[in-house]
Amino acid sequence: MRPVSYVAPKQNWLVRYKLYHIPFWLVYHYVWWATVIGNPVAAATNIFFFTPYAIKYLFYVVFQALAVYFNLYFLIPRLLEKHRLAEYSVCLILTILVAAACIVPGYFLSATLTGRTLNDLYGWDKVNFYSVYTGNPLPSTAASMTLAMSIKLAKNWLQTQRKQQQLEKEKLETELNFLKYQFNPHFLFNTINSIFFLIHKNPDMASASLAKFSELLRYQLYECNDKQILLNKEIACLENSIELERLRQNDNVEVSCQIDPLPCEDLGIAPFMLMTFVENAFKHVSKDTDSPNWIRIRLQWRGCQMDFTVSNSISRDHRSTKFTDVVRYGGIGLKNVQRRLDLIYPGQYDLDIRQEETRFDIRLRLQLTELMVPMSAVQTA
Repeated sequence: MRPVSYVAPKQNWLVRYKLYHIPFWLVYHYVWWATVIGNPVAAATNIFFFTPYAIKYLFYVVFQALAVYFNLYFLIPRLLEKHRLAEYSVCLILTILVAAACIVPGYFLSATLTGRTLNDLYGWDKVNFYSVYTGNPLPSTAASMTLAMSIKLAKNWLQTQRKQQQLEKEKLETELNFLKYQFNPHFLFNTINSIFFLIHKNPDMASASLAKFSELLRYQLYECNDKQILLNKEIACLENSIELERLRQNDNVEVSCQIDPLPCEDLGIAPFMLMTFVENAFKHVSKDTDSPNWIRIRLQWRGCQMDFTVSNSISRDHRSTKFTDVVRYGGIGLKNVQRRLDLIYPGQYDLDIRQEETRFDIRLRLQLTELMVPMSAVQTA
């Protein structure tokens, strides 16, 4: 018995260590230098033939790249993305000032190695640390940081847009597949017929079942259009769906459902995230006449981490199913929910799908957060 595993493809070592950025910085600083002196040929000659000017050029490449990556991969994730704007602004300014200061020794080192003065080497009348510092290193470093941030923000925006489009597509497919199963004539007629026969046999149960059926339809049609909904709504719909499924199942299918109280009433979740697993269990539960048929549903909590387990017995026809066909056996719904988990909860979930000889198990561990509910919605409710 083994869980379904997903192995990410290995990245090329150039991509993994971002070595492809090196040509970018070399070209960028060459263009900057050629623009400043107004002679692209002279700039290229000074770089490629390792003149004293090439030392200054390497100082620009190294220290501005370090400043840029420190900003992109440390300051932005640690400060800006956590809305600590004042701290980020101060650290960004200090990073620019320090990086520019580290470039200045490149000028003096290039002059020292050639035995010449900065005045002879660069043709400056007044040469000191401050004049060199404010001449090119400071504005150049600020420009490099601005360019890198612009590229990074544009890239993040495009990735967010693509992710949002893919998420909307996956959500729509999941809803359509779920509604196709729930609203097909077989489900509707069986449920209505079951309620109809209960009217004479047990009117109270028929009334309660009809209310559950109405709530389920209302939830699927009107209440699950948002990206995130309150978890208690998803659970209420889950319970209604289970009760209605019990009416449709034969008496030899035992259904148990244990749901622990929520640790927080404001926890949110993506709609149809849990119901897909339950729908899969009812769809594929065994229908044997000489052995137990069962479905077990369990929802537990560790703080705000949800531990959701759905298990069902497997009929003889599926006991020979190969492990590689486990997800395929689960149907399109499981594939969709896996993609939605990757999109909505990256790094926040653990999905374990197992098939044994007589059972099919799905276990989802998911870290949830509180959902900010608008006051208008609370007052309307």
